[in-house]
Order: sequence, then C-alpha cells, then structure tokens
Amino acid sequence: MRFIGPYNILKHVGLVTHQLELPPELDQIHDVFRVSMLRQYRSDLSHIVTIDEIELRSDLTFGEEPVQILGRDFKVLRKKIVPLVKVRWRNHGTEEATWEPEESICRLYPYLFGSGNDITRDIIPLR
Repeated sequence: MRFIGPYNILKHVGLVTHQLELPPELDQIHDVFRVSMLRQYRSDLSHIVTIDEIELRSDLTFGEEPVQILGRDFKVLRKKIVPLVKVRWRNHGTEEATWEPEESICRLYPYLFGSGNDITRDIIPLR
C-alpha cells in the first residue's frame, strides 16, 4: 500500500507541510507531512484501508511479502545473464508487481518455487 487514509488536514504548517488529523492508533507517527507525501482523496469506498489491515512494525516500517511468481525474464548484461522473476506482493495488485533477481527471491522465499506455485521456464535467453 502506498497510501492510507483518508485523513483531514488540520492546518498548513509551512509552505509545503501540513498537519493531519491521525487516529489514536497512529499516535507513534509524526503528524506533519510534506505535500509530496500526500495525495488528494477522491471518494471511493474501495480505497479505504482500515487501521487493522496495516501491519506496522515497532520500528514503524511496513513489511512486504511476495505471494506469487507471475513471470520470468532475463536481464542481459555485458558479461552475464541475470534471471529475473515478476513478483506479486501481498496487499498489492498485479499491476504493481515488480521484477526482482530470481536468486534473491529464491533464497528469501523458497516456498514460491515449490510445486504448483512455479510457472514454466519457457523463456530462453539469446546470446
């Protein structure tokens, strides 16, 4: 998730900063944000994320976990070929999937490469 909310703007603190009205569950987060971190909200009930759905760690970071391998490709560099996998992340749609090095994803999340979850290797790199 890139954004949570919506939250009301309490006041303009500076030329490019705003103080938001955050709920008590987010009291450990500073309530003043730069405008580049905010987006105007257009009313749509499907966009609303409840606080319970946010898994905020004690160091105030948000953990991402891959759920599916969507595709494979290869990045051809000067002297080597790097296998890549297209990864769909939890709480993100297919359109937000990212290309990651296969080696690192396999090392960190080996369960994605087990039987049934893996797609066929049908892409052959050209030399």
